[in-house]
Amino acid sequence: MKRWTANDIPPQYGRTAIVTGTGGLGFEDALALAHAGASVILAGRNSVKAAEAIRRVEHAVPQSDIRFEKIDLASLVSIESFAERVAKTCSRIDLLINNAGVMVPPRRLSTEDGFELQLGTNYLGHFALTAHLMPLLRKAEAPRVVSVSSVAARAGAIDFEDLNAVRNYNPMAVYSQSKLACLMFALELQRRSEEGRWGVMSLAAHPGIARTDLLHNGPGRWSLHGLVRTLLPFLFQPPTIGALPTLFAATAPDALGGAYYGPDGMAETRGYPTHAKVPSQARDRDAAAKLWRISEQLTHTRFPERSQDPSVH
Repeated sequence: MKRWTANDIPPQYGRTAIVTGTGGLGFEDALALAHAGASVILAGRNSVKAAEAIRRVEHAVPQSDIRFEKIDLASLVSIESFAERVAKTCSRIDLLINNAGVMVPPRRLSTEDGFELQLGTNYLGHFALTAHLMPLLRKAEAPRVVSVSSVAARAGAIDFEDLNAVRNYNPMAVYSQSKLACLMFALELQRRSEEGRWGVMSLAAHPGIARTDLLHNGPGRWSLHGLVRTLLPFLFQPPTIGALPTLFAATAPDALGGAYYGPDGMAETRGYPTHAKVPSQARDRDAAAKLWRISEQLTHTRFPERSQDPSVH
């Protein structure tokens, strides 16, 4: 694969994209898509942060079509409300980038619905969001869903006996589980889309190790993780580069459904987009199907079983 950059994004005029997360990689995704002509909905919970992100995008791309919609991925009510509002203003959604996340809070926190915060926000919130937006995605010509995972997924394991880390909370292990779940979801979504003729392409991507505020916002600036992020910035690649695997998955004509993309250098920690190695635990189809069933139950959502009309996406 040649060294792919944001300059290689094909024109996105006429396409509507939703990006979750208003800072870091989400901002870079939104900026690049706006540059390419997409109509962008930037989704997040912090309206002040979002307003600054949109100001920066509009300054860089004066003719951009970008707006903010509030969503709290730690609240199933907020997710459903977001989807209902989008359905009133959009006839279809061409691209959904499930990007937002939280990382290694030092103590166990819960979402509004009682899920462990990392699993609930990073994975279950995006699972529910995708389910609610599926009708709009299926109305698009060539829709894509990109779920953002992490190199941490390599060390992840789905603990079906203690999925919400009630009995044992280890911040990094739980984060790794949530990002493994995101990857498994992306692969399972592609399989189900193919089997049900939904017409939706599902892909996964990870940014390597990118210089974002996740570690400052999660464990805190003065935690060990936060100090590494502050004092050793050379270990982290710029978010403009970290966003490229996601943007490749979202827009490249030769990106493949069910594929996983990440950086091409230093054990996938930095570099330009290429095929990433899928951890063996993410290839467990039985576990993925089980996780899907549990996720539908926990989020009170349902994906379609099969296409009513095979000729319709």
